[in-house]
Amino acid sequence: MLRTARLQLRNTRPTPTARLRPARVLSRGYAAVTAAVTDVSNFPQVGEQLHGFTLRRVKQVPELELTALHLLHDRTGAEYLHIARDDANNCFSIGFKTNPPDDTGVPHILEHTTLCGSEKYPIRDPFFKMLPRSLSNFMNAWTFPDHTAYPFATTNAQDFQNLMSVYLDATLHPLLKENDFTQEGWRIGPENPLAAETDDPSAKKLVFKGVVYNEMKGQTSDASYLFYARFQDHLFPAINNSGGDPQKITDLTWQQLRKFHADHYHPSNAKILTYGDMPLAGHLREVDQRLRSFDKIHVNQEVKAPIELNSPKQVTVPGPLDPLVPQDKQYKTSVTWLMGDTADSVENFALGVLSSLLMNGYGSPLYRNLIESGLGADFSANTGYDSAGRRGVFSVGLDAVKAEDVPRVREAIIKTFQETRQNGFDEIKVNGILHQLELSLKHKTASFGMGIMQRLKPSWFNGIDPMDALAWQETVDAFQKKYAEDGYLESLIEKYLLTENTLTFTMTPSETYSQELVEEESQRLAQKISETTSRFASEEEAQRYLEKRELELLEVQEKARNEDLSCLPTVHVKDIPREKERKPLRHTDIGDVKVQWREAPTNGLTYFRAVHRLENLPDELRELIPLFTDALMRLGTKNKTMEQLEELIKLKTGGISIGYHSNQSPLSLDSYEEGIAFSGYAFDRNIPDMYELLRTILQETDFESPEAEKKIRELLQASSSGAVNNIASSGHSYAMRYAEAGITSVGRLAEQTGGLTQVKLTTSLASLESLADILQKLKAIQSFVIANNSSFRVALNCGAESATPNQDALSKFLNTLPNSVSAPTTTQENTYPRNAKSFFPLPYQVYYSARAVRTVPYTDPAGAPLEILAKLLTFKSLHPEIREKGGAYGGGAYARGLGGVFGMYSYRDPNPTNSMKVMSEAGAWARDRAWSAQDLEEAKLSAFQGYDAPQSVSREGMRLFLSGITDEMLQARRERLLDVTAEQVQQVADEFLVKTAEQANLAVLGEKKDWASAAHGWEFRDLGMAEKMEEVAQASGLAPEAAAAAAAAAAAAN
Repeated sequence: MLRTARLQLRNTRPTPTARLRPARVLSRGYAAVTAAVTDVSNFPQVGEQLHGFTLRRVKQVPELELTALHLLHDRTGAEYLHIARDDANNCFSIGFKTNPPDDTGVPHILEHTTLCGSEKYPIRDPFFKMLPRSLSNFMNAWTFPDHTAYPFATTNAQDFQNLMSVYLDATLHPLLKENDFTQEGWRIGPENPLAAETDDPSAKKLVFKGVVYNEMKGQTSDASYLFYARFQDHLFPAINNSGGDPQKITDLTWQQLRKFHADHYHPSNAKILTYGDMPLAGHLREVDQRLRSFDKIHVNQEVKAPIELNSPKQVTVPGPLDPLVPQDKQYKTSVTWLMGDTADSVENFALGVLSSLLMNGYGSPLYRNLIESGLGADFSANTGYDSAGRRGVFSVGLDAVKAEDVPRVREAIIKTFQETRQNGFDEIKVNGILHQLELSLKHKTASFGMGIMQRLKPSWFNGIDPMDALAWQETVDAFQKKYAEDGYLESLIEKYLLTENTLTFTMTPSETYSQELVEEESQRLAQKISETTSRFASEEEAQRYLEKRELELLEVQEKARNEDLSCLPTVHVKDIPREKERKPLRHTDIGDVKVQWREAPTNGLTYFRAVHRLENLPDELRELIPLFTDALMRLGTKNKTMEQLEELIKLKTGGISIGYHSNQSPLSLDSYEEGIAFSGYAFDRNIPDMYELLRTILQETDFESPEAEKKIRELLQASSSGAVNNIASSGHSYAMRYAEAGITSVGRLAEQTGGLTQVKLTTSLASLESLADILQKLKAIQSFVIANNSSFRVALNCGAESATPNQDALSKFLNTLPNSVSAPTTTQENTYPRNAKSFFPLPYQVYYSARAVRTVPYTDPAGAPLEILAKLLTFKSLHPEIREKGGAYGGGAYARGLGGVFGMYSYRDPNPTNSMKVMSEAGAWARDRAWSAQDLEEAKLSAFQGYDAPQSVSREGMRLFLSGITDEMLQARRERLLDVTAEQVQQVADEFLVKTAEQANLAVLGEKKDWASAAHGWEFRDLGMAEKMEEVAQASGLAPEAAAAAAAAAAAAN
């Protein structure tokens, strides 16, 4: 899995919490059990040896209740960091420095192929085959720009040992077979793998294939990713594209892949991290057994640096058009500054604070002067402070910019810095950030270990001492000392940002960009075919060779589906407790409002959730609720600007959220509820302030202010500017949602408020000349958004000691709300197709497809075997057929127990017709298969990974509160899952996938081709891009059939 950490900046709006989470806290000391896990007396002394490792350093971090130990492997020099903490969700990761030598994507393809079989586990694809043999709550592998990591997390001790064994053998002793390279990397083969057995010329057409190749075709055709990748090319020319450029991937050879592994996947180049409450000694013993056969070697762990900016630099590159953005706003541009050494933890933290102050929130200076001013619709993909490397990088840029405004963007950024340097920052803003850091330490999450692992590893590989990175309290203390000196943050602006020595990077729109990609691939394919042909006596012989090789790969893939897996370790269903521990809840009433209480240790925090139930809401209002909730956090009130409200939210709460809520009844598919959901959390002492902020935002947001329409338009334009890329980043989810929309009521609601219907509405509203009617509807929603009556319910998770003050604060809050509101109702509703095949022409080089059928409510006994059937189909049929054979990046099945839907999907799929055929035949295949006891065992283990995953205290009780699923319902389903038989699986496959096959809904997103025609039963759905694609086609001189491809670089982000 390609994981470009820096690209995430655009969505996270980087704050210091993305790197460090220090805060001033008063430690209450360790509990006895915590002390047992983290007590340094339980570990070796510094300098002592244990199982082949020497302990170099120990650091206690009381504010995080952990002890960190840094060790070196004596024989190989492998670095090892153990973080001991009283947390049952234990984590492991092994990683290697993998600076890519070129753009062939060798680190990425190697990440895939290492997991395809190893010396100790010589079966095909042990990684995916371990997924249903484990109780892990996280398993993955990541390719970063300069390193590769293999992490997992589990609460089961035996599972931990099993997975660690598989991961270590996979990375250090992979088989790296040539057919694994051709499957995961790239190859040339007939479009139909069975071409050798047919005379159909179209089936024999030769194409590029490969999982990573298709993944990166989608990735590099996404406009935001493309902008970021080309930016990185020019800022960090020493770091090639680790994910791979499709134009270069086809230059990689199997021999080069094997050499890269030999050079980089060695213990001397490794960094290993473990986390949790399991004993260190056991980990070290296992790791040493795997490392001791290696000798220490010299490895190149060079930390690559960006270019020097000794003078202003400008770079301009071509890019694709975005069909959902106005044609005169197609430019992307950014300005970049080089910052200091990220090893200076205090300054690095301060620069994170500075970045947050400059661009976080609607009231931030850069938002006001760049987006609110109308220069662009949203920040560009590279915007933010990037401290992943040894040299910090700060970038600010915009999407959807007019050509004439490109130079004005840089001018506006510089002016903002100058004004901020002169005027300084309000102390309340800095205190708000520090308050957020304090909250982040107290907020208990179930994935703390994975979070800390992801924060430490990138900087560790770039020479940053992880012990320094863990010294969070020391860092924030030092920052506060410097901040006490007037002008510290402002001086950093002067030190780094008030200079002309910058990189200005601009992407200009090209009407022919995507067609050029298509032509380049065609020419490259012809060249590669010619190279292959030259090794044979004739073209026919070369064709036969490629068809034969494809068949041989097919045979290997088919054989792997039934191979003996006894060498793989596994946990067992008998290890799963038959009864799940129940969290005690109590229920009270405050007037007509029902309140659910979960009292548990929360570190002095209170978590608030509420739902206001609405009935038969008109479609025209329901579809506007997402815009309404965004507007609440944008417009401000008559007495307070949004900037002032944001300051108070950061200073008094951990955040306030308002959104649309819908839920299927667990008892019937014909019953559901919808409404508005509210959530927030804060220190106990600040709960009254949180309620007052929530009330103010809900009741006083000013939809009549002179600026309201302008700000609403900003929100719409920002959403529209990234819509094509947002769809492609999870295209299968959009396809699934649309396929489900005609099947159940909740599916319809989900599509209206978060699916392609919502995307179409948003983009159409963004182009309206007047939003007066929309403002009136938003104001109408505000009039009934919340009320103190029986339609309103609340859930509070807090410490027992704060229950009484919480009840008092809640009572006072409820008394400020209206007792009755009048929401409009209707019995009419928009309908979605059923028993239909819906095709969305979208400018993607790969496809996203989904198939869905209606099933049963949550409490129906058939729900459990349907859930097991989904696991069986995923691992035994859809993954091998759609991914391994078909070349898609992903494919699987799912059963929405609460939603009453069974579905299948494919993701980044080059061959959707094959995938849909596999899906249509899956029911009969499952009905007729003789399922073994081991098949059922694995499916049940896979199912319980979700049921028994660790849960943060803030989420406890939410299943009942939000979904209406009682402990008794959950226990009944648990027992049914454990008891599912092969006969039950066959029965539900026949009943829901075979007998009702004609009632299935299909949805496909991608480029229109001949197979998707009305003659074949397809109905075309337009998101408002058809006219713009036609304009592009006419402007570029392309045939109408190529119009979709002419926008193809606006596609699938990771």
